Amino acid sequence: MANVVVVGAQWGDEGKGKIVDWLSERADVIARFQGGHNAGHTLVIDGKVYKLHALPSGVVRGGKLSVIGNGVVLDPWHLMDEIATVRGQGVEISPETLMIAENTPLILPIHGELDRARENQNSVAKIGTTGRGIGPAYEDKVGRRSVRVADLADEATLQLRVDRALVHHNALRAGLGLEPVDRDALVAKLREIAPQILEFAAPVWKVMNEKRKAGKRILFEGAQGALLDIDFGTYPFVTSSNVIAGQAATGVGIGPGSIDFVLGIVKAYTTRVGEGPFPTELDDDDGQRLGERGHEFGTTTGRKRRCGWFDAVLVRQTCATSGVNGISLTKLDVLDGFDELKICVGYELDGQRIDYLPTAADHQARCTPIYETMPGWSESTEGARSWADLPAAAIKYVRRVEELIDCPVALLSTSPERDDTILVTDPFAD
Repeated sequence: MANVVVVGAQWGDEGKGKIVDWLSERADVIARFQGGHNAGHTLVIDGKVYKLHALPSGVVRGGKLSVIGNGVVLDPWHLMDEIATVRGQGVEISPETLMIAENTPLILPIHGELDRARENQNSVAKIGTTGRGIGPAYEDKVGRRSVRVADLADEATLQLRVDRALVHHNALRAGLGLEPVDRDALVAKLREIAPQILEFAAPVWKVMNEKRKAGKRILFEGAQGALLDIDFGTYPFVTSSNVIAGQAATGVGIGPGSIDFVLGIVKAYTTRVGEGPFPTELDDDDGQRLGERGHEFGTTTGRKRRCGWFDAVLVRQTCATSGVNGISLTKLDVLDGFDELKICVGYELDGQRIDYLPTAADHQARCTPIYETMPGWSESTEGARSWADLPAAAIKYVRRVEELIDCPVALLSTSPERDDTILVTDPFAD
């Protein structure tokens, strides 16, 4: 059976939640493979709105196994609060429906404190983090000083892990003018939350491989977007993990040969939250209109998103680095009513035309977009469920996007409702 990876192909906020929910109806397992609760997925199902941050989008679908993989960094207190909220909306969550990898690193309160202190004191250039401790938690992971889910089961190991982390953190805190960590209070907090988290702990790598061998359909759910990838994003204004599709394998402990289809989620225009380069950003009435019509405020932070025209250069680049087989084009309806639309087809850098975003930050800052103009449409595309429901100009826009990014449209989303989706190519087809 086909296994599908869903990744954002811009700067995040592309509408992954709805598409994962739409696909999860036919999947057996839905696995989060990277990121933390800085991600935000909004699902609208039968008029009910679910806002998820740490939980995989599949939890709202009965009879599915949702997995939090080892590539994620997990705030255990936030997770339990989110589980309580979703249960309050009538969703059943149990060890039979949710599994957390035993080797998942934990986000501790000290990570959030460090994150916020750095951002507040950074006089050089703010990164624009959410301040939730994701970056420092990943630093501890690669620094081999994380407290992981399995460590919660053994008191001696837990204390050893905390002590190792605090040697590093207390030195950093002193440099930032913060008080030393109350070690005993931190251990007590972890001891208190441990039984609630351990209830869901499992050897995810083993379960995932067993599911694959049994022919179960697996849906791998990414967070953020490929332009925030730690290696291939607009560094340093990026997240602290690999976001591209290759991370799906290592983020849950399954071989790369298990991935059959990569679906890139792409908004019909471009948005970004926080700092960093944005070649097609609009500081005019068109940008304001895109933001208002698209309700462009972050699910996690509530921050207003920066808006701009569709950047085919960037999406072509992310489709290449993630090996995208097809895209899901979302929010086409936000473009309804524009007299004309622009698509970025290249950049000008120091008098030269280039067809990719350069790596050097100073080069990125000097890139100016080269636009192609297309006619807009006055008819509504909202709620369209077939090509016949779309205006001819909208279809031409979609086809031109396909040509420019060198990747076909597999799905077309025309509203937040899950059923307002046009299927072109089935990612789960064998």
